[in-house]
Amino acid sequence: MTATQPSATAAPAGPSGPSGAARPGPIEAVPVRHPGRWIAAVLVLAIGIGSLYSILQNPNLRLDVVGEYLFKPLTLNGVIVTIWLTVAAMIMGVFGGIVVAVMRLSPNPVLSVAAMLFIWVFRGTPLLLQLIFWGFIGAFIPKIVVGIPFTSVEFWSFETSQLIPATVAALLALGLNEMAYAAEIVRAGIQSVDPGQTEAAHSLGMSPAKTLRRIVLPQAMRVIIPPMGNETITMLKSTSLVAVVAGDDLMSNIKEAYTQNYLIIPLLLVAAIWYLALTSILSIPQMWLERRYGRGFNAARPTISSRVSTFTQSISLPARGKRDAKKESAS
Repeated sequence: MTATQPSATAAPAGPSGPSGAARPGPIEAVPVRHPGRWIAAVLVLAIGIGSLYSILQNPNLRLDVVGEYLFKPLTLNGVIVTIWLTVAAMIMGVFGGIVVAVMRLSPNPVLSVAAMLFIWVFRGTPLLLQLIFWGFIGAFIPKIVVGIPFTSVEFWSFETSQLIPATVAALLALGLNEMAYAAEIVRAGIQSVDPGQTEAAHSLGMSPAKTLRRIVLPQAMRVIIPPMGNETITMLKSTSLVAVVAGDDLMSNIKEAYTQNYLIIPLLLVAAIWYLALTSILSIPQMWLERRYGRGFNAARPTISSRVSTFTQSISLPARGKRDAKKESAS
């Protein structure tokens, strides 16, 4: 928005000052025009409406099948397993990641190297490979034995395939993989805290564990929360890979259904609707946590409603200016 002032040679618009010189009139605000934005918005809107119309007119979409399978017990059971896998894997990943991050930052070289190797292995190999490995762990270790090492004494022995079914294998793969990524996120958060805070806590007599719990981690949360929220959403979508080991998640059940009735596109749309709904729900607590732990650091970000309000004000400003000018000329 720009502002213009009448020149000194123009007729005086306001009352005279003590010295007799004419005061400048009120500043008339003229909003800056952005025709390029309007053209881009119209093009995007036209492309969006055209694409949506084309998709809805496609006979292979079969909205009746989508509505039939959207709330079927097969789909809802898959949604429940997907949510359970996401929550359990994230709990395992976050708490395990904190432990691995503390080990990584430990001055003890054994702990530090062990944590580094763990992160290197689980972050350096594809999640799909880890899922398949845990799914067929029975081929690598047929039996798990608890006993005295280097002797034939056995207390308990279990068949690996019975101890680690498909769902547990999926949870182990997802949780351990997430643990490696969470460890690096937590390590970055801890290192973002000023070391003077730790020294001050130690000078007050706090133990290292209490300093970490009461001083370091609360300040590191501002750095940890945003990427951890993204990790949660990524984990929700990564559970779809569990289909390779038949983990009974949403994608596994959908895959089972469309391999029988060959209605691939409508059933994939059912899965997409549920994944979009779940990721949208997960975004709400993430935004709340980011705002809570970012208090005093981040400037207030404009919300969608404030952007719409600003946009409508920019539209109404020229009209209001013309209306005011008409009133002034009439008076």
